[in-house]
Amino acid sequence: MDYGQFSKRFSTISAINIVPFLEGTKAINWQGLDENVNFLIENGMEIIVPNGNTGEFYALTIEEAKQVAKRVTDVVSGRAMVVAGVGYSVDTAIEMGKSASEAGAECVMIHQPIHPYVTEAGAVEYFRNIIEALDIPSIIYFKDAHLSDNVIKQLAPLEKFVGVKYAINDIPRVTQVIRDIPKEDNVAFICGTAEKWAPFFYHSGAVGFTSGLVNVFPEKALALLHYLQEGNQEKAWEVWEDVVPFEDLRAKHNNGNNVVVIKEAMEQLGLTAGVTREPVNPLSKEDKLALQELLKTWQNVHEVR
Repeated sequence: MDYGQFSKRFSTISAINIVPFLEGTKAINWQGLDENVNFLIENGMEIIVPNGNTGEFYALTIEEAKQVAKRVTDVVSGRAMVVAGVGYSVDTAIEMGKSASEAGAECVMIHQPIHPYVTEAGAVEYFRNIIEALDIPSIIYFKDAHLSDNVIKQLAPLEKFVGVKYAINDIPRVTQVIRDIPKEDNVAFICGTAEKWAPFFYHSGAVGFTSGLVNVFPEKALALLHYLQEGNQEKAWEVWEDVVPFEDLRAKHNNGNNVVVIKEAMEQLGLTAGVTREPVNPLSKEDKLALQELLKTWQNVHEVR
């Protein structure tokens, strides 16, 4: 495999699909998941990321996460690249990665360790062991600001390490690490904090961005990507200004609203999203009303029920 060419495939939107849960039992609504994935594909998404944080990865059992990765890969059926989220212990992440690979996923996204005690050298070994154990390439999810970017620099020469979902909103910092990674290492940087930060990361050297908004209004995310790639600054900032209130609502309560805003918006627009699992609560009445008002301004795209 030409991993250098593979990393170029991240020059787009990485769509993080939601996982709908049934009200009451909170079991996975598999038909709803199929609908969500087909919606993303039909609206031009080239990368689908099951088991991302917007997909409530940590609310799934390990077996459920494997099932979600397989189901999404089956539904995608070669129409986009599937990048399956994996995590927990090294052995568990490898087990999940091998399962995703067998299901047909082309790449994995390794979640940052959730262990309360993480050292720089330990993080390097965590990621390295998983990357080297899998046959398919890996990107890493890097979001702990306390960890040095030396973690990325030490991993960069690994052939199967093809990208970083960088989720630390420090523009000088991300700019410097992107500049420090040799081009021949073929590591793609992806803005991991969605549309609000995408223009800043893009001008720092990131090639694409993740999005939960695509589950609701893919047109807006695609427009932002298009204008950034075209170099049309005026139009890019117009789209940015339009979506920032939505992203700000998701960021409330220390990002606790991240998923539930997406799901509530989908439900208000007649899409299948279902409820969230603990530890995420339903949207507050205040936030629900704010979201409803925001969606009304986007009625030219969807009719809010």
